[in-house]
Amino acid sequence: MNNTNKMKKVAKTVGALGLMGCAAMNSPFAMADDSFWYGGINIGRSKAKIDDARITSQLVGAGPVSITDNNSDTGYKLFGGYQINKNFALEGGYFNLGKFGYTATVPAPGTLSGNIKLQGLNLDAVGILPITEKFSAFGRLGVQYAQAKDSFAGTGAVTVTNPNPSKNATNYKAGVGVQYDFTQSLGMRAEAERYRIDDAVGNKGDVNMYSVGLIYRFGKKTPAPAPKAATLPPRKPVLVIVPVPVKTEQYCSILDFQFEINQDEIQREEKEKLAVLGTFMTKYPKTTAVIEGHSDNVGTEEDNMKLSQHRAESVVSYLVDGLHIAPSRLTAVGYGETRPIADNDTEEGKRMNRRIDAVVACATDIEGLKVVHARLTMALEMEFDQDKADVKPQYADDLRRVANYLKANPSVTATVEGHTANMATEELAMEVSLHRAQNVVNYLVDNLGVARSQLSTAAFGETRRFAYNTSLEGQQENRRINIIINYTK
Repeated sequence: MNNTNKMKKVAKTVGALGLMGCAAMNSPFAMADDSFWYGGINIGRSKAKIDDARITSQLVGAGPVSITDNNSDTGYKLFGGYQINKNFALEGGYFNLGKFGYTATVPAPGTLSGNIKLQGLNLDAVGILPITEKFSAFGRLGVQYAQAKDSFAGTGAVTVTNPNPSKNATNYKAGVGVQYDFTQSLGMRAEAERYRIDDAVGNKGDVNMYSVGLIYRFGKKTPAPAPKAATLPPRKPVLVIVPVPVKTEQYCSILDFQFEINQDEIQREEKEKLAVLGTFMTKYPKTTAVIEGHSDNVGTEEDNMKLSQHRAESVVSYLVDGLHIAPSRLTAVGYGETRPIADNDTEEGKRMNRRIDAVVACATDIEGLKVVHARLTMALEMEFDQDKADVKPQYADDLRRVANYLKANPSVTATVEGHTANMATEELAMEVSLHRAQNVVNYLVDNLGVARSQLSTAAFGETRRFAYNTSLEGQQENRRINIIINYTK
């Protein structure tokens, strides 16, 4: 009997599966803390649909046919991948869908048994949709190279001419799933996947696998030991001395401020520090300044060098365009992660290393120099519950001190800024941060008697991270309120 009596295709594909939530990142560079290597294992049940009608049609004339199907088995896969950013990853691995088969009995008498074993390799593009800080959904679409090994056996009046055909073929695969992260390193997945399969005798079909498994994120590349702060001697600023006609006591200006993570945009409180520098350089037109940009060690050395150069150039551009300092008096130099002033193993150290230094030539006469008073930034460590904006009672004393200051200085105003850690969407992050700022303003007005005319709000969502979101502590630091005290001129 011809051995085309096989398992046929499984149920038809119900529709094309797309990738979920591949939203574009705000930054022109991928965020370093969202990129990592990972690996894991899934195990579950594979299920195929065996075409009993076709098997029966191939045994025409043999009398009534009785068929027993074995259409499910244990399947598993080993996978590894690289998450490029919070919304996209590439993943590859090995899969084994198990073994499926049937036994057909005819009254001749005789039986025909058929089995197929399926295994192979795959490469998928994975789209990720964060829902909360620990829970996410994902979809996958990719290609797989599967090996199908068929085996057939007949008894009695049933004979088989080719008992062990096999075939290798490339087809598509698709799937959806959800993931819950127990920690920053370890998570659990639940998935449903569909594999398009060619058997060894010309049939095509689909095999579905439903599985659960574990995923482990590997640590980031450890930076070379040379740049570590502990191995470097204390940094001494180099002052460029401009010759002056009178030898008197010199006055020098050194600027030092920090940048947000992976950003080269100058924030408004830093612009006020630059206004002080601009006033000084306008007063002393022969002075020059070297603007030094620095970074922490998160990301590649090349990217950090570019980022630090961009930071220095941003400061120079602001001094030239905003404060009208001649460009010939300014030099921008990026040092990347090569000159840390603190330990990059801590969030506080990283924050100090994301900085600008301005080494300014000295002048001799400071008589009549007037500078604008820089505004005061109060970063209140107010903890918010995840996705919440309620002001907790334990912060009453901190807010009372702010209220007492504002009431004692009625000409002073304040801006309350709201911030968040990473959330499901940028729009939701902006909405929650604004709600937090508004709640603080309402608390100051309703409970502590501050005039509403002295207060305003600003929302920044997740755009100004104070710490990296790779730890729960870092995420908590990013859920914060800043209060900017605005002095009158």
